[in-house]
Amino acid sequence: MSIRQDAEQILQQALHAALPDTAVAKALAGHTFAPGKLILIAAGKAAWQMASAASNLLGDRIDGGVVVTKYGHSKGPLPRLLIREAGHPVPDENSFSATQAAIDAVSGLTAEDNVLFLLSGGGSALFEKPLIPAADLEDMTRQLLACGANIVEINTLRKRVSAVKGGRFAQLCAPARVFSVVLSDILGDPLDMIASGPAYSDASTCDQALAIVEKYHLHLSDTVREHLRQETPKTLDNVETQITGSVRQLCAAARQTCQALGYEPVVLTAELCCTARDAGSFLGAIARHHSGGGRKLAFLAGGETVVQLTGHGLGGRNQEIALASAPLLAGLPDVAVFSFGSDGTDGPTDAAGGYCDGQTLAQLRAKGLDVDAVLADNDAYHALQQCGGLLITGPTGTNVNDLSVALIGG
Repeated sequence: MSIRQDAEQILQQALHAALPDTAVAKALAGHTFAPGKLILIAAGKAAWQMASAASNLLGDRIDGGVVVTKYGHSKGPLPRLLIREAGHPVPDENSFSATQAAIDAVSGLTAEDNVLFLLSGGGSALFEKPLIPAADLEDMTRQLLACGANIVEINTLRKRVSAVKGGRFAQLCAPARVFSVVLSDILGDPLDMIASGPAYSDASTCDQALAIVEKYHLHLSDTVREHLRQETPKTLDNVETQITGSVRQLCAAARQTCQALGYEPVVLTAELCCTARDAGSFLGAIARHHSGGGRKLAFLAGGETVVQLTGHGLGGRNQEIALASAPLLAGLPDVAVFSFGSDGTDGPTDAAGGYCDGQTLAQLRAKGLDVDAVLADNDAYHALQQCGGLLITGPTGTNVNDLSVALIGG
């Protein structure tokens, strides 16, 4: 089996193990609902998969609900549930209308009723009812993504301009009880930050939000700034939350597959949080250092890197990780670096991530492409496309950060 085939098998097995079905079943097995209505609301990139698992378990006990997920991530109808697809990473009108449908579904409930709230990454864009004009929200989101702000910083601002984030959705559900099952896509699993915490009290402050504005020199309207100064809910008494699944699960599954393929796996971290280019260079350097040693090694790093936009190309953080490793892998036999997003989408592309090995740099040069120039233009997608380096899985049904791997074939 080639090292590329090994990489593909590690990717597929890790993704399969990270699907939320088992995690949702485990969460529901230990929970008792009140005797009233049961409304299911699911939001995020893994919303359909989570809702499907809950529907299979609860059946007719579910009285209705709404599932909001990213375009292309629905796999069909589910009994008694309205399935809506919407915009990500920038919310759109479908995000707003689907969220309003969810608000309508939980309106007028009593203390004997229940809301099962299934939340996953991507919910910040998909589950949204803005308190500011949509154009202002889109502009703020694009500025934050372009300047390299991390997900915690982005969500600190998003909460304050939303009617459902930062615990406000749980307030809309009251007096009904909310049981929230959360699939984590943020390092350290901060419940108030995952999808901007619609059903969790907010630990961030207005001062922190304004400091982020100053840090990145964001140009925001007076209306946006006014909302950033308004505090979010700090206590909620109608919510029980259970977190399930995380990037550690993804790393553990990949580690087991590496062992089965004869590699000695080393999990470097489950909290990778640097720039994508730095991560790629680091993994490439590790592969170069250990190549030719006669041992099959696999170095794994889970987490979420950031991309600083300096150009106008197409790509994503995982594609940049792979491409940044190419110069260090050049000419080495049986070495590779690959990186992928567990949701199956990397940036605004149809690829989950990228793959590079010892031949990639020569292949790119033969096509007249310079890696440094490509990275400066943030155009990793088209470069990897030309050398067969794109990893394409389609929507996976889960969302627990990214996994980057350096493989040394011995």
